[in-house]
Amino acid sequence: MTQFLNFLGHMEGNKVFKQSKWPKTLIFEKSTPGRIGYQVPELSSEEEKVLEKAKRTISSDLLRENSPNLPEVSELEVVRHFTRLSQMTYGVDSGFYPLGSCTMKYNPKICDTAASMIDAQNIHPYQPEDTIQGSLQIMYELAKWLAELSGMAGVTLQPAAGAHGEYTGIMILRKYHESQNNLAIKNEIIVPDSAHGTNPATVSMCGFKTIVIPSNNDGCVDIDALRSSVTNKTAGMMLTNPNTLGIFEPNIKEITDIIHDVDGLMYYDGANFNAIMGKVRPGDMGFDIVHFNIHKTFATPHGGGGPGAGPVGVVSHLIPFLPVPSVAYNSTSDFYYLNYNHKQTIGKVRSYFGNFSILLRAYTYILRLGQTGLTRVSEMANLNANYMKAQCARIDGFSVPYGENSSCMHEFVLSAKKLYKETEISALDISKYLLDNGLHPPTVYFPLIVPEALMIEPTETEPKEIIDDFIQVIRNISKLAYSGKKEDIQNAPINTSVGRIDDVKAARDPIISYRMLKKQKKN
Repeated sequence: MTQFLNFLGHMEGNKVFKQSKWPKTLIFEKSTPGRIGYQVPELSSEEEKVLEKAKRTISSDLLRENSPNLPEVSELEVVRHFTRLSQMTYGVDSGFYPLGSCTMKYNPKICDTAASMIDAQNIHPYQPEDTIQGSLQIMYELAKWLAELSGMAGVTLQPAAGAHGEYTGIMILRKYHESQNNLAIKNEIIVPDSAHGTNPATVSMCGFKTIVIPSNNDGCVDIDALRSSVTNKTAGMMLTNPNTLGIFEPNIKEITDIIHDVDGLMYYDGANFNAIMGKVRPGDMGFDIVHFNIHKTFATPHGGGGPGAGPVGVVSHLIPFLPVPSVAYNSTSDFYYLNYNHKQTIGKVRSYFGNFSILLRAYTYILRLGQTGLTRVSEMANLNANYMKAQCARIDGFSVPYGENSSCMHEFVLSAKKLYKETEISALDISKYLLDNGLHPPTVYFPLIVPEALMIEPTETEPKEIIDDFIQVIRNISKLAYSGKKEDIQNAPINTSVGRIDDVKAARDPIISYRMLKKQKKN
């Protein structure tokens, strides 16, 4: 009963939060030889024959001689073990999750319901096209909707995540310059200093050199620095708008014109797309390639039970380079089919057609909200962020280095530099104390241009009461720090299932499998 009450500790009346704490026993350590949780029925003689025939078609080096090393536990033990793990963790369904730039908003259950329908679960990509017309129609319409929302001419749904979308987009950029016979010259891509870390990584993976340009005093692209960096070597520029500081680039058309003047392509990092839906389109800003984190913007947050999806949109003259296949529609025969006719394609970037369940969630989300609803999503996300920014910027020890006196978009970056300098309470300490109050911390120490950064994105789904709870905890941290009670913050968290970990040891000596744990214990 005590454990149960601890789990229910976050009470609305007294604001108490205590996370469930259960013995940290691995499922392997519960194993008892001979204990069975589920028994598979014996095969019939006919099924045995089918199995033996199947074995003969498989290469011997792929056959396992012994059974997999699985724990031997009862069904009850399995249920209790994983239920307790769920009680010891934190997710967007548990509470506020203002993880800046990750758009960790609530996932409407109607989207999960659609994705779990039997008709969607039981299809296979090798089925004949005439047996999956409904699925192909969903993908076809989703691609059309994403194209309309972004101002692009064509969209691929293949990429499996946002970073994978980046890779796909830059490979399309590379293929374009190759088709123009200038890839030997065009070997540089410009990236702002406030960009997501995946941007320079993608640039390197695709064989280009990253040219980093600084932000100006307003947190936006320094136009003079951009002009001085652009040469005939410039293949393109990666940019998100609003940027990572939550600020909309006021000179976006000038930026895109500068890149286009040297036959460069503009790449739109769609991580912050939640801020602009129905208001402005990347294509209208001058972008040539766009990736979407639809698992963030359209219904499935990180850790939402599976993979993500990072569709990529392009302007008309880049459509020939899109991955194959794309879903096409023959209006004469009213038939959806897979089109492999992209002669300059970069090829496949993922097996089959993409992560279909995530695409189906996004389709449901867009269909349910419509254009008016999606526009409202962005409006509320921006309103919540501006309210939080105005309140937090007034708290002693905190500041908003960029854009404090102007409106932000869907997120803002708060700095605890003053608090750290005067009390030694760091952004990391703040994050741990937030956990003790039942609130997931925001992104910390990013972007790198902001010291002691707290990157906060409330999203559109949180009510004002929860946002006010977060703001009040920040106020409490300031009061504790300046009243000489900083130990209360530095010792946090104490109410969570796992206390403060040794970050250095976790990074240098990770134990991520039972096999590694057994080896360590043996040594």
